Amino acid sequence: MVLTGLITKVREMTGAGVMDCRNALKETNNDVDKACLWLRKKGIATAVKKAGRYARQGLVYSYIHGNGTLGVLVEVNCETDFVAKTVDFHNLVKEIAMQIAATTPTYISRDQVPENVVGSEKEIYKIQLKKEGKPEKIFDKIIEGKIEKFYSQTCLYDQAYIRDIQGKETIKGLISNSIAKIGENIVVKRFSRFKLGEE
Repeated sequence: MVLTGLITKVREMTGAGVMDCRNALKETNNDVDKACLWLRKKGIATAVKKAGRYARQGLVYSYIHGNGTLGVLVEVNCETDFVAKTVDFHNLVKEIAMQIAATTPTYISRDQVPENVVGSEKEIYKIQLKKEGKPEKIFDKIIEGKIEKFYSQTCLYDQAYIRDIQGKETIKGLISNSIAKIGENIVVKRFSRFKLGEE
């Protein structure tokens, strides 16, 4: 059994995704150092991060829309308290909150989507393709495209930025641009979206 705390530790040390860290810990019998090495050998991990580079500061931001009928609470992290107080960082966090309000993502990034959810989507697409009479030899290619579309709808980082009229810039791209400008690592830690009357 892989403990959540160990996954978090490996993520902080390598910058790898949740599922990759989980797999690495399974392969190395929950040995954190060996898991980091396993990820690096697989080319999944970036360079091991220094403690000072962890994104532990930031902002918890609330966005209310429609006279109180829709609300978003989001935590976005950066590395220093100084950056967390800047106008640029506050503007970015506000844009992310507005994105969540407008597009209703389920996950932050694709590595958070459970394998069984992806598997279920693939099965649904396969059934649909059979009903449409598509040849089986092209199933994999079509399903791959549909999964990409699924990610672009359900994963915040993969979504098209609502202010980009051409629909080419993703939220991940928006954040990457901010990282380049601000000079610190920035990550969306978690979010919740509330709509009046929804369960």
